[in-house]
Amino acid sequence: MIYFRIFDNLNDLPSEWNGLVNHDIFLQSSYLKALELSSPKNISWFYLGIFNDESLVGVAIVQRVELYLEDIFRNYKDSCFRQKVKHFVSKFLKGNMLVVGNLMHTGQHGIFFNPEVITQSEFLEQVYLGLKELKNLIREKYNKRIRIVMFKDYFVDDNIHSETQFFAAHELHMVSVQPNMIMDVRPDWDHFNSYLLDLNTKYRQRFKAARKKAASILKVELDLNKVEASSERLYELYKTVSDNAKINTFILPKGHFTALKRCLNERFKVFGYYLDGELIGFYTLILNDDVLETYFLGYDETYQYQNQLYLNMLYDMADFAIEHKFSSIVYARTAMEIKSSVGAKPKKMNVYLKHTNAFMNYSLQKIFKLMNPTQDWEERHPFK
Repeated sequence: MIYFRIFDNLNDLPSEWNGLVNHDIFLQSSYLKALELSSPKNISWFYLGIFNDESLVGVAIVQRVELYLEDIFRNYKDSCFRQKVKHFVSKFLKGNMLVVGNLMHTGQHGIFFNPEVITQSEFLEQVYLGLKELKNLIREKYNKRIRIVMFKDYFVDDNIHSETQFFAAHELHMVSVQPNMIMDVRPDWDHFNSYLLDLNTKYRQRFKAARKKAASILKVELDLNKVEASSERLYELYKTVSDNAKINTFILPKGHFTALKRCLNERFKVFGYYLDGELIGFYTLILNDDVLETYFLGYDETYQYQNQLYLNMLYDMADFAIEHKFSSIVYARTAMEIKSSVGAKPKKMNVYLKHTNAFMNYSLQKIFKLMNPTQDWEERHPFK
């Protein structure tokens, strides 16, 4: 018999959970524990286990997200008119939302099942039954209605798109989102210099110029003690970048990076940029099997342009991936043009959405596109 169980505490997860998802750190208890300790205030976590008799055969990570106007739009540089439009649109979407996946990271890190013992259709039906029960539990416990359901971040060639009958039956609409920027590490890149030699003249000169502007910056990997000691400054730098984003659904809490470093140890890396002894920027990485995942970063805007902080971070991320023999580096979405300039390629992604209001569900695709507009950008081609 196939059935689901809902867990709201990591300590209650079945013992075989990590063994089933050992390919993806974002589904493992160490990462989930860090997020339980330092999750955004508007996100809470549930874990669905799908069982065949007594055997765990599938898992799903579900986030309950409470959307508020001040968290959705925080780009204070927008014009008054643009702010009013954004607030008008967001009024339709504010409220409680269930996300199958992880809003805090780009990519499909929400579901996994063993196809040898359960079909994809059977798995998805159990996940949807779990969502229905979660809706009831949240209404009973918190007196809140779930307004939106989302299945998050699937590449266009993901097999989940073959489940047209499932998505149609549950009125889940497919919506295109910004692509995930990914750079494959070529097998012949033995060292970072091999990567540089593959750049064409224009982009090799650009690399040299960026390095020259950062010549006075000291780049240091931070251990747990340094991450903890720098927690306030890391948060300040993160918040500077986050507040300039066009759309946000959460704000990280202070101490988030400390919690991840403590729980993930060497699988979570924090690198600081220092100028005259002052921390002016940082970036973070998550080591996910043979894939290097970029995570949150931050910088002081005073030094960003003159020292080319962001571009240097992108190069340093590539350097780490190549030197440590990763197969690819996930640069995630946003800032797609500059990421393509270091070699990342756009990989199209889709989500599935449903609004509980019939009219809103009909209009959801258009409203989502207003909140997540297609960006006009020119893809760069830095290699020979």
